[in-house]
Amino acid sequence: MKIYHSINDFKAVKNAIVTIGTFDGIHLGHQAILQKMVDEAHQTGGETVVITFYPHPRFVLHIESANLKLITNQEKKIARFREIGIDNLIIIKFTKEFSNTSSEDFIRDYVVEKISPVKLVVGYDHHFGKGRSGDFKLLHDLGQQFHFEVERVLLQDVENIAVSSTKIRTALESGDVSKANRLLGYEYTICGKVVHGNEIGRTIGFPTANIATAHEYKIIAVSGVFACRVEWNGQHFDGMGNIGYRPTVSDGQLTVEAHIFDFDRFIYDEEICISFIDRIRNEKKFENLEALRQQLVLDKEQVKKILASYNTK
Repeated sequence: MKIYHSINDFKAVKNAIVTIGTFDGIHLGHQAILQKMVDEAHQTGGETVVITFYPHPRFVLHIESANLKLITNQEKKIARFREIGIDNLIIIKFTKEFSNTSSEDFIRDYVVEKISPVKLVVGYDHHFGKGRSGDFKLLHDLGQQFHFEVERVLLQDVENIAVSSTKIRTALESGDVSKANRLLGYEYTICGKVVHGNEIGRTIGFPTANIATAHEYKIIAVSGVFACRVEWNGQHFDGMGNIGYRPTVSDGQLTVEAHIFDFDRFIYDEEICISFIDRIRNEKKFENLEALRQQLVLDKEQVKKILASYNTK
């Protein structure tokens, strides 16, 4: 996949199939659009081109969106575009000045002039341009004017729930990681370098890998204990994750950690990714470490049952 950080650097391709959006999470709705592009490009001998924006427009335009948390960071988003098979990714720096570009000007000056698409593929509710005034009808009219097709991908739903980034964030904030995963089409994951913790878990037979993660913009699921899987050095392990403040032993700092089953390696300063499968209980404060240990024994058995069932699906 070729990545361009300025549309002016883009090199023209044959039969460009284009889409436009922020794509936070690259959930099932986004995946339907991207897969449609890939299929179309294979049929026509063309190439796919994704136009996206960084930072997220809501960070630039709306003060009230300061609390917006993203499902995927930029690195993971790029990785998912690559996995799906996108040929070209154009990342436009989103600024207040750029936000004043009208819908018509954006299509004419950016999409048509720089890319010359044969087709645009968009979602069922796609809006773009200044004030999000551009819609499917405008795209259709501009397509006739500038000689490109426009295809709208229908709403994607899971268990009668319309897939959207907002619904995924809501599910994570309420602790329903399983629902979020179904809407995403993959597992909600937090990655970071393993850092030193207070190592109390080790004293009660449950050592954990604590990760340092950029909490500022990444949405962190609600506190609790989770069935999870951990990726380290290309290998995958079952485990038991915890998000929260560890009220029995902690100093009140938010932590993300995992007890990795059947694992005994020194991995400080190495990156791991914790994929959260299901949430089994809330955090709670125990009277002492022995009470905590006894609960963790029960938690581990429950997690193993969940993962055994999950891994056979």
